[in-house]
Amino acid sequence: MSGKSGTHGRAPGAPRALTSLRERLRDTFWFAPAAGLVGAFGLWLALSELDTRIVGRLQEEGAYEELGDLLTFAGDARTIVTTVSAAMMTFIGVVFSISLVAVQMASGQLTPRVVRIFVRSRISKLTLTVFLATFAFSLLVLTSYEGGTEPDPRRVASAPLLQSLLTLGLVGLSLLLFVCYVSSTLRLMQVGPVLDHITRESLRALARQPAEPAGGPPLGPATACVLHRGHAGVLRDVAVARLVRVARRDGVVFGLVPRIGDFVVPDTPLLTVHGGPAPSPHALRRTVSVGVERALHQDPAFGLRQLSDIALRALSPSVNDPTTAVQCLDRIVQFLAAAVRLPLAPLCHRDRRGDVRLVQEVPGWRDLVDLAFEEIRWCAAGSPQVTRRLLAGLDDLLLLAAGDRREPLLRHRALLVAAVERTVPEAAGRAFALRPDRQGIA
Repeated sequence: MSGKSGTHGRAPGAPRALTSLRERLRDTFWFAPAAGLVGAFGLWLALSELDTRIVGRLQEEGAYEELGDLLTFAGDARTIVTTVSAAMMTFIGVVFSISLVAVQMASGQLTPRVVRIFVRSRISKLTLTVFLATFAFSLLVLTSYEGGTEPDPRRVASAPLLQSLLTLGLVGLSLLLFVCYVSSTLRLMQVGPVLDHITRESLRALARQPAEPAGGPPLGPATACVLHRGHAGVLRDVAVARLVRVARRDGVVFGLVPRIGDFVVPDTPLLTVHGGPAPSPHALRRTVSVGVERALHQDPAFGLRQLSDIALRALSPSVNDPTTAVQCLDRIVQFLAAAVRLPLAPLCHRDRRGDVRLVQEVPGWRDLVDLAFEEIRWCAAGSPQVTRRLLAGLDDLLLLAAGDRREPLLRHRALLVAAVERTVPEAAGRAFALRPDRQGIA
């Protein structure tokens, strides 16, 4: 990267994930099971030491009767632990089978982009983690048992009392989680809960947008440019706080060229620099995250994309499920009703002194409306259930919109009416299809 005015800088290396640790871990499926296995091993070491101390104390006190009772319980528990260790892997196979079937059905009937819901499902990760931890812990507990069918209390070094009790507790927890997991998976295989999940995540991302306009002085001409020097992919999110700190330290203002969700390729502009030379490559490390798929963390429009995709698949001739499309329109209208009062202007991120340090483009109102209705409108003209719901949704949004925000809604309404008039030849059919109805056909 050169510090001279008008030159192009290059961000070093492949960008890494920059979302919060919680968000990054939720997008992985390996961390929770791996942590569970490590925790099971650590817990076994701790309980082994405690069991050894318990047996040693009983031997020191000469409490052979109590020690004999302990060994009798441990012997009975050994049979259960052996059965658990043999059956748990079969149980895990059942869980994986259920997961794969659910993912396959959801991606085939709705859209492949809903697979991330299953990947981020807390109950799925918790269930698999507990199952694997139970299996690993039961195997470790078996190594703690003394050999022989009738161990001598005077010669025994340890009896896995606490380990056996914890194994039984893990088995009970596994059974409880299995019931919860099946219930949660069956729920996510239904259209309504999936749409509700997407909408809630989208609204949370939308809530991070400022409720008031955050204008700032014009950027002016760019004095430098930073090029993307990582792998090609979708811009998932930006480390806003880090970029603001770098800009404040160097006395410049950054302009983010691509929007969140754009596909970026190497050697294309990533950041424009205003008011000074480009920062050093090291300072810009880990400031953007590029991946193979969009994420909702900073990209509320991705939620609309998913809802639109599900509606389009439902309206395809091979599926022909207009009721699902109506359910998608319900959620689309809910999202746009929340966005209609937001400024949806470029975000001006400021430092602690109130100076603008990063300007970030976001989808405007027209962009969101077109994303929500354009493709659905093209496919809906022959389905009166969908056209009626679409008209009702547009009318509801027109009641909430003011000023120039009404224009894209009126345009889509006029285009929908024209499409229905071209598609439906009978006057009575046209009148029926153009009657607004929030249930489609109530």
